[in-house]
Amino acid sequence: MRLISWNVNGLRAVMKKGFEEIFWSLNADFVCLQETKLQAGQIELELPGYESYWSYAEKKGYSGTVIFTRHTPLSVRYNLGLPEHDTEGRAVTLEYEDFFLVCVYTPNAQDELKRLDYRMQWEDDFRAYLVALDQQKPVIVCGDMNVAHEEIDLKNPKPNIGNPGFSYEERGKFSELLAAGFTDTFRYLYPDKRDAYSWWSYRAAARERNVGWRIDYFVVSNRLREHIKDAYILPEVLGSDHCPVGLELTW
Repeated sequence: MRLISWNVNGLRAVMKKGFEEIFWSLNADFVCLQETKLQAGQIELELPGYESYWSYAEKKGYSGTVIFTRHTPLSVRYNLGLPEHDTEGRAVTLEYEDFFLVCVYTPNAQDELKRLDYRMQWEDDFRAYLVALDQQKPVIVCGDMNVAHEEIDLKNPKPNIGNPGFSYEERGKFSELLAAGFTDTFRYLYPDKRDAYSWWSYRAAARERNVGWRIDYFVVSNRLREHIKDAYILPEVLGSDHCPVGLELTW
């Protein structure tokens, strides 16, 4: 089973950069997108063989998530079921017989960490949501989680300590998530791999120089570790400031 996650930073923009060709080349059972920046009816996109489940933000041109799947789910949930979080279209959950799949776009703490308090509340509530799912059946969660967990996960860790995405608070919440019974699949397979990033600033030719951050993840319930065949990053896929990340599971 092959899964892909990609923050497209505006799906309509990526449609003009070969999105459909990229989509078919990925040949995935599930393609999860974040930051679609869409409202219902704002795009015409037919992908034969796939169903799609969209979560939209109330604010136009902002946030948004979608899962394209070859497999009809048993049930679908949008967002977390909490009013304080459910206006930004940040999550879609599909239920299958053997697992839940969650696509998430974690809120950014923003410049000077001005949204850090909200981010911390989101982290606690999202972790509780995943733990509750995990008590029913294993969970696969993917998306732009807006944090580089360890120093190995970004090119220049020292000058970024305390910055959005690399604050002690955000990194600590990711550690809490893992401690709650989850595994970062890429680091599970490649604990020492360096220079493996999924996001690059548009400034200073960062992507060309591979001055990046790994902030896009596939995280799974610990009991799915034995099913992990591969986890990988696809930096050669262009169109966004993020690249896709992938997971292959044996089922």
